[in-house]
Amino acid sequence: MDTNHSANTENAIISPVKLAHFVVRTSNFKEIVDWYLKVLGAEISYANDQLAFMTYDDEHHRVAVLNIPGLGKQPDGIVGIHHVAFTYATLNDLMSTYERLKKMDIKPVYVINHGPTTSLYYADPDGNQLEFQIDNYDTVEEAGKFFFSKEFAENPIGVEFDPDELLARLRAGEPESELKKRPNVGSKDLSDVKLK
Repeated sequence: MDTNHSANTENAIISPVKLAHFVVRTSNFKEIVDWYLKVLGAEISYANDQLAFMTYDDEHHRVAVLNIPGLGKQPDGIVGIHHVAFTYATLNDLMSTYERLKKMDIKPVYVINHGPTTSLYYADPDGNQLEFQIDNYDTVEEAGKFFFSKEFAENPIGVEFDPDELLARLRAGEPESELKKRPNVGSKDLSDVKLK
């Protein structure tokens, strides 16, 4: 990527090339670090008593945790980032992760087929939420078309589902393409959704 700026590009909007990492501050340092290691299948790339860097791919760190003693709990009903989302390659990968985490008594707080994605939302021990998702369409263009459909106009949120039932159907051999289709259940809006 050319980082030289000329007169023609000095006012151009240049977007980032990727989302590198996010940082969590906590007073429950060990518990939070352990949770992210388990949930993301991550490894420590650096840690001391005040800071931990974790990664699950070739990035030096995708998640960092800061140990700050004496922090209060997150209250409900305040502004801030609602969640951070991670995309899995296949529905099988997503549901295998669900199955692995459930065995460790880590369960989603909310599950929904949004239409463009099938999503499982988890909350870490401090209440920070992660969305684990798969893309339901093969291309961005196909997903984009869904936003202009009658189904999206009636229900821009999505349809909740039972993850154990979805997992059983997947293990029984039902095609991912069928399992990813969002059922049409009529009108729904944000007031119907359990958002904290």
